[in-house]
This record gives sequence, C-alpha cells and structure tokens, in this order.
Amino acid sequence: SDVYQKQAQEVRLGNLDARRDWGFAGDYVDAMWRMLQLDTPADFVIGTGETWSVRQLCEEAFSYCDLDWAQHVKIDPKFQRPAEVELLVADPAKAK
Repeated sequence: SDVYQKQAQEVRLGNLDARRDWGFAGDYVDAMWRMLQLDTPADFVIGTGETWSVRQLCEEAFSYCDLDWAQHVKIDPKFQRPAEVELLVADPAKAK
C-alpha cells in the first residue's frame, strides 16, 4: 500500500534541551488501577522521579533503529513554547 511507502524522514520538534519525567504508559495505567483499588480516595503524583532531555530521548529512541537522530530531527520554531518550562519532574514518593 502507498501508506507504508510514505514514511516520514524527519521529526519536527521544539526545545531539545527541555527536561521531562518520561515514563512507560503501561506503568501509569497500572498506577491508576492501583489507585482505584483503594478504599479511601487520595491524590498521587505518578512519575519516575528522573528526567531526560528531549535530545536524550531522541538519541535513545533513534539508536534502537540504528539511525543518527541528528539527521532526522529538525528544530521547528512553531513548536517552541513562549513560556517553556525547562524542567518537569515528578515526586512519586507518596505513590511508592
């Protein structure tokens, strides 16, 4: 099919230096399920407590495909946030 032949050759991103608390979706779903099992509702912050930059995430993800991330990632000003938060990290202590 033509759909499979038109694969993107680049990914357009904004600030590669922004640091985020990246986590695995399956772990977050498990955490939500566990919260729903409590007898008494409570608020929790779910996260890893560690940060990686967007650049580090790109390096890691592209390495799994044996690709040089720098040849495929393009900075696009339209994805630059005017009020960028450089560091977003969770404190999951209560959830643990």
